[in-house]
Amino acid sequence: MQRIIQLFVLALALGVFSVSHAAADSADSAASVIIAEGDRFAEKVFDNQKALQMYTEALPMAGNKYPVLWRLSRTYADIGAHMPSKTDAEKQKQLEMYETSLSYAKQSIEADPNGSLGYVRRAITSGRIALFKGIWDAIDLVKQTRADCEKAIILDPKEAAAYYVLGRTNAKVCEKPKIVRWPLGLGWANLDDAVANYEKAIELRPDFIMYRLDCARTYVEQDEYAKARAHLTAIQSLLKQNEDDDLFRAEAKELLEKIKDK
Repeated sequence: MQRIIQLFVLALALGVFSVSHAAADSADSAASVIIAEGDRFAEKVFDNQKALQMYTEALPMAGNKYPVLWRLSRTYADIGAHMPSKTDAEKQKQLEMYETSLSYAKQSIEADPNGSLGYVRRAITSGRIALFKGIWDAIDLVKQTRADCEKAIILDPKEAAAYYVLGRTNAKVCEKPKIVRWPLGLGWANLDDAVANYEKAIELRPDFIMYRLDCARTYVEQDEYAKARAHLTAIQSLLKQNEDDDLFRAEAKELLEKIKDK
């Protein structure tokens, strides 16, 4: 009799486990659908508020939080980048968006320390906050941006965004003379590394306008006009993949005209 009772309890436990496991699978499946819809809003429709709504809805449903967390970081950063920032109140709201983005990036790293995109998102948001505050008043954030890019590249050598952000970090830091940067621990930055990282990002993602535009700008700084023209010319035939691509394309056309005889 006791054996029968034990088997009955075991059967109930297995049944509950099966139902629980099925429910978890169902929730993950539903979360995947919602994440895909969020991606459509973020990457195709360029509606960041709708994307935010989708990712926020998916987060409590997802068994693996990492894919949602880094997407939330991306979305808050994109919303912040397109907010007005003329008044002090507007600037404060924009900074709050970037800080929320940074929080989600950190959470994504905690959720998966071996996921490259968490480090990419932290690098991007740290870089934006550094630019917001002024990189010379946010040196630790600049160093964190570099370290996160390098970590992301170690984890995924084909992560184009990590190379791009590393290139941009080098380029921005080089706006100050090396003699000024060196005592601050920023003597490592140089334009050769900037273009090398830009070119690697372009190799991995040749159809992304922003990468080519910033690379061309750095070539102009180096008086490498032929290389700059090659990227600026290529931009004109690339399809739109970013909500700011129309602006980037216009800037590329203007720069190409400016250097056409150089």
